[in-house]
Amino acid sequence: DMKVHSFAQSESPGNEQREYWGSASASIEGSANHMGIRHPVIDQLLEKLTAAKQREELITAARALDRVLLHHHYMVPNWYNPSSRIVYWNKFGMPDTAPIYDRQYKKGIYTWWYDAEKAKTLRHQP
Repeated sequence: DMKVHSFAQSESPGNEQREYWGSASASIEGSANHMGIRHPVIDQLLEKLTAAKQREELITAARALDRVLLHHHYMVPNWYNPSSRIVYWNKFGMPDTAPIYDRQYKKGIYTWWYDAEKAKTLRHQP
């Protein structure tokens, strides 16, 4: 069986990874472990990942987990797009440097304010 699905991730993966890949969640109906993965090495890596005290430990455990998941072919990578497709009216002010979790890395599309001066230049006034 196949399905199209995305697994949202953060900059600091943690306990949610157990729900995606852990043996304990494999038998729970409705869990995020859609593939039914039950693998002792993955469970050990999940323990290392969630117990990491330093960023370097977290990164090492996450990369090892990624390698094991890819090696066992539980999923086929389907898409990747390094940019966001967003259209907006230029009536907003935005910071020159966006917060770290903003979708746009140089200018923050989610960090904005209404700019009355820019709005005056639009053909259709608000």
